[in-house]
Amino acid sequence: MVIDRLRQALDEVIADVVVPLATCVDRDGQFPTKAIDALGAAGVLGVTVPTAAGGGGRGLEDAVDIVERLAEVCGSTAMVVMMHFAAVPVIAAHGSREVLAQIAAGRHLTTLAFSEAGSRSHFWAPLGTAVAAGQDVTMSARKSWVTSAGQADSYVWSSRPLAAEGPMTLWLAPSGTAGLSVAGPFDGLGLRGNGSRPVRAEAARLPRSAMLGADGTGLDLAMTLILPWFLVLNAAFSVGLAEATVREAVGHLTGARLEHLDQMLADQPGIRGDIGRMRMRTDTAHALLADTLTALTTSRADQMLRLLEAKAVAAEAAIEVTDLAMKTCGGSAFRKELGIERRFRDARAARVMAPTTDQLTDFVARVCLGMPLLDGGS
Repeated sequence: MVIDRLRQALDEVIADVVVPLATCVDRDGQFPTKAIDALGAAGVLGVTVPTAAGGGGRGLEDAVDIVERLAEVCGSTAMVVMMHFAAVPVIAAHGSREVLAQIAAGRHLTTLAFSEAGSRSHFWAPLGTAVAAGQDVTMSARKSWVTSAGQADSYVWSSRPLAAEGPMTLWLAPSGTAGLSVAGPFDGLGLRGNGSRPVRAEAARLPRSAMLGADGTGLDLAMTLILPWFLVLNAAFSVGLAEATVREAVGHLTGARLEHLDQMLADQPGIRGDIGRMRMRTDTAHALLADTLTALTTSRADQMLRLLEAKAVAAEAAIEVTDLAMKTCGGSAFRKELGIERRFRDARAARVMAPTTDQLTDFVARVCLGMPLLDGGS
């Protein structure tokens, strides 16, 4: 779990900044700048950076705890932090020491820029190009969904290889690079403040030193350094949403009464059944998330299977839990002040974030059948 000092600082930021801003972040589609700045100042953004680079040196388990707790109060803030944490490992392994030091100090927000308009949720098949230009390269691409677009300080960017064989190459692209532009607004159903917008590269010039790892090895880096963090933290995001929804629903159903019967709403058997199902679905997802962490830390033989299952199971659990809460709490759940309808909307995002639930379900089947995860038909 998060060390005591950081936990106290996180608690203070959540109470003083994240919670008070959550409603307007959602209502106005406002990027949670104040919350992210406060989390940076509190040491949260740098907690997973190695201690040798000035960071907290903490691992995936602590990042899970942070994302889960943020998701309980503001899905947009949690998603921004989740994408930042997912990008940090590859920067720590292959990126600029200067950028890593800035992340460690809480003064640099990063994110992933993988999905493209042409290949959509097939993140492993970028269409964007990198072309040699002397000591530099020029990038051209249409990224379709980039969390924190225009707000992050850098993007972990995927392209076709510069010259080598392989499906893709990764780059660390400063967001202020000439030729990079945010190509549209975001007015979404949920996660309205996470700034997930298209980003275009039009002859954007980067030095070759911006390459992360070797040319053509981007998919390997993504699978080993990025995807495990992305999948597990996405599961934590969904579990946090589900946990908060159960808490909100229980509070409402034990506080509201049927006065003509002198009963709580929770005294109705049908309602109790729904609460029971919500609790069991949340606990199932949480247990799988915990087991996935164990599988990873012990290099268990089924760690890949657990990784692929975690995001899909948690995403579907959050959708079911928030749907049941909307039904069980009735008309009160449709009002903004209860908080359930916001979580109902936010929970839908994880299902369609690449790799989607459908893709992950197919990947799980491929593992069971002894088939490769990716082939020409994927």
